[in-house]
Amino acid sequence: MIRRAARAACLLAAFGLLAVAGCQRKLAREEAPPAAPAAVVPAVRAGEQADGGPAIPPDVSRVPEPVPRAEPRARYGNHSPYTVLGRTYTVLPSGKGYVERGLASWYGTKFHGRYTSSREPYDMYAMTAAHKRLPLPSYVRVTNLENGRSLIVRVNDRGPFHDGRIIDLSYSAAIRLGVHAKGTARVEVRAIDVGEPEPAPPAAGAAPSAGADALAARGKPVFVQVGAYDRRENARRVAKQLEDARIDDVYLDQVLTAHGLLHRVRVGPFEDPAALERLIARVGEMGYRSIVVPAD
Repeated sequence: MIRRAARAACLLAAFGLLAVAGCQRKLAREEAPPAAPAAVVPAVRAGEQADGGPAIPPDVSRVPEPVPRAEPRARYGNHSPYTVLGRTYTVLPSGKGYVERGLASWYGTKFHGRYTSSREPYDMYAMTAAHKRLPLPSYVRVTNLENGRSLIVRVNDRGPFHDGRIIDLSYSAAIRLGVHAKGTARVEVRAIDVGEPEPAPPAAGAAPSAGADALAARGKPVFVQVGAYDRRENARRVAKQLEDARIDDVYLDQVLTAHGLLHRVRVGPFEDPAALERLIARVGEMGYRSIVVPAD
């Protein structure tokens, strides 16, 4: 009898110890803090979010434009098709021949330092942009159709996913193009085919006009302006192409604007309307959109 009681006591003690240990393990599991969730890096910027520029706007007039060069496709951001906000988009096989007009917007501090769709950190002070369909990376010339300003940007992100908007500019690019203050502006986006001469943009503040009509209206010699560039090497490249085509009287000059120094490529002066029209047609065949400007 005594042995049975002792055995029962031992069993109860053992059971109690197991129960206590089990409770301790249970409490340990319940009290352990949850594991921190893995960081989620958005592949695509979707939706309108509060954004803006830096508190103290820097001088971006000397930020260089990117020089177009052949680059391999980014490992990320080129999956096609992809869907954002219920819409499906297809990435173009290349940017060759791509030209589009529509609204440009911009993005700044909200995304500065975060990953772009190509997994490059977004730098709002660099000349970059986001586009829904062009391969990443690509180079495009963006021209503000409201003021004539133009520059090259490198496309390394996806967006903007809003009706009517065709490109999202970095903060610096928006400042240089005059888009920043309004938030949006009508632009032309023209893809640059690396390895081929880039057509020159229209000069800032000048409107295209027919050669003979312009000459008659001004009543004095005029020049044909083939382009105006932020970078001198781009202007020299265009001037050389004109000279290689045996076009005479090609000039390079500089003009200081509120947004920095512009390097202009001009041909002339012209007093004969017929010669003026021939030159306009010839540079047009070379892929350049020229304008007629008076002699300074």
